[in-house]
Amino acid sequence: MTTSLRVLFSVCLLGLASCRSMYFPPTPNAPMLTQKGEFSGGAHVNFQGNFTAQGAYAVTNGLGVIGTASFLHTDKKRKALDHDFAELGAGYFTRLGDHRVIEGYAGYGFGTSARTERDGDGITTERLDAKLEKVFVQVNYSSKDSKVVRALGREWPISYGTALRVSFMNMYDFKLNGVPGPNEKNILLEPITWTRVQLAGPLQFQFISGSNFGLRHRKYMKASNSVFNFGLLMNIGGQSGKR
Repeated sequence: MTTSLRVLFSVCLLGLASCRSMYFPPTPNAPMLTQKGEFSGGAHVNFQGNFTAQGAYAVTNGLGVIGTASFLHTDKKRKALDHDFAELGAGYFTRLGDHRVIEGYAGYGFGTSARTERDGDGITTERLDAKLEKVFVQVNYSSKDSKVVRALGREWPISYGTALRVSFMNMYDFKLNGVPGPNEKNILLEPITWTRVQLAGPLQFQFISGSNFGLRHRKYMKASNSVFNFGLLMNIGGQSGKR
């Protein structure tokens, strides 16, 4: 009976592990650049504690570069997560008419991910480690024309936008409890929308919501973590109004 219970317990652990993902997507970088010399920077977080810092710069009237770094480090009684990831990219941006902006970027991302699972007594039952890399393409679209909402005795300009990111993910050097395991690849689709509220000057509050879809069935390199984020963003040196 004891042996049977141990086998059943091991099978349950394997099933639970199959529901876990080693990838925690950073906030998509959508600076919505408009002209040479413009800078965009932001910081976001989600309810998992995944913190993202971003920057973008318009090198010319049309060429932009972007960079993102995300960090997730939690250590709870039942679970510990350690995830560090960075992205670099470049692409094209342009204005469509007086109020709309469209951008397209391509880039490369890399990082490490580790998960530690514990029982009720805090004893480690499972440890997963992996290195990650990805190649991504992303299209962003937004309107620079803001709607105004009156609240708390003042006016709040609000703008909206959307983006689609396609990521070709590669998980390698994977280890399960210190033993090398199978590496995995996947293609992730991340459609998102955002709402930006102007707080003061160039400073904006940004709320991002979206989904994450994996095109391949995988145990560990899968789309199962949130794209929901919120934070602060600012653009300095950009155009507004008519071109």
